[in-house]
Amino acid sequence: MKLQVMPSSFESDGSASLRQHLPCIVIDDRLAVDAGSLAFACSDDQRTAIRDIVISHAHLDHIAGLPSFVDDNFTSLDGPIRVHGTGELLRALSDHVFNDVIYPRFTEIENDRGPVLEFIEFSIGRSFAAAGYEIQPIAVEHLGPSAGFIISDEHTAVAISGDMSATDEFWSVVEDRDDVAAIFTECSFPDALADLALRSGHLTPATLAGQIGRLPPDAPPVFVVNIKPMYRESVVRELAESEMRVEVALPGRIYEF
Repeated sequence: MKLQVMPSSFESDGSASLRQHLPCIVIDDRLAVDAGSLAFACSDDQRTAIRDIVISHAHLDHIAGLPSFVDDNFTSLDGPIRVHGTGELLRALSDHVFNDVIYPRFTEIENDRGPVLEFIEFSIGRSFAAAGYEIQPIAVEHLGPSAGFIISDEHTAVAISGDMSATDEFWSVVEDRDDVAAIFTECSFPDALADLALRSGHLTPATLAGQIGRLPPDAPPVFVVNIKPMYRESVVRELAESEMRVEVALPGRIYEF
């Protein structure tokens, strides 16, 4: 399984910046988890291949690239782009994004070959199939309904937290499976902003340490994503000082498991 943390900002020379404003992870160039920077960072091959997008929750940074991704693909689609989400998420997209005010209601617009956008509801705790993977959604603590995921193929699995604060259930589900090869978890704020992190439903290095401290010594590697750009240096330093067995995932890099 090949996983890429998609860039969301770029340096003046066009190279990917370490700043991650808009979360999006692409698996095997065909499945997107969240769509923050999807339209802006995907390659032409990824744009052609990705037809399933699994979204953790409705916050703007996780859906920002979705309207443009549908727009970019409109004339070339032979079938709809399938957006998988909870009922609450899909209603938010219908009511507040694809509503003919913020953006066209693409669920009701067709190209010459048929529909271009389809919403598919999943239920927390009930696995579903998308793009050839089995996806297990897990309820996580955040503002409003939000999900983390374990995504598996016939060979391996990865766990992706999405945005969350301390959530024992996420780590318990990961522990109970023997096929998880890697864990990608958020860590948004430095410890000095622990109160803000708690109120906004995010982790700091200290709260992350409390969560992964429960994992056994032979647990899969933990990669940190979704660090707030303004606090990246502080968070990276605190993670290093904590001596946790974690690696900060780099936008644009491809990880294989």
